[in-house]
Amino acid sequence: MRPDEELLRTLMINGLEGDSPSYEALLRALAPVLRAYFGRRLASAAQDADDLVQESLLAIHTRRSTYDRERPFLPWVYAIARYKLVDYFRRRGAAAPAEALDERHAAAGFEEAVAARMDVARLLDSLPAKQRAAIEAMKLRGESVADATLSTGLSAAHVKVSVHRGLKSLAARFRKDG
Repeated sequence: MRPDEELLRTLMINGLEGDSPSYEALLRALAPVLRAYFGRRLASAAQDADDLVQESLLAIHTRRSTYDRERPFLPWVYAIARYKLVDYFRRRGAAAPAEALDERHAAAGFEEAVAARMDVARLLDSLPAKQRAAIEAMKLRGESVADATLSTGLSAAHVKVSVHRGLKSLAARFRKDG
């Protein structure tokens, strides 16, 4: 299961604004995320993975003021974890194996996915509310027309027309910009 970027980001921002329960919830939620990260890279050293989780949580805590609220949160977390992993291998006098640091690509891919999601959200925000709601329901969440009528409060005909018009409007915008 992939960690929920928006939830973790919200907890971090709330924590930065002084909400202690949110910050505590963030650290509790990050522990299994980091455990999985290190566990995949240090399968034969489970105790070391737990130590790295603690080191990473401490580093996140001490460096929390460097988090840019306008950027995705998990790539920032993974960058800290990656540095802790490199330090781990250096302490043992070994070069970090490439597969252990492969998170560079995964984090970059995740950041690209988050950026793409933000771009889609920005595009959808430019549409009228009915079109945006219908497209989100049918095209992003994969709802059927019947389910979309329930989640949007629109009739089946309105859902279909709103999706068609919204996609047509977005396509025209891309043709004009391209």
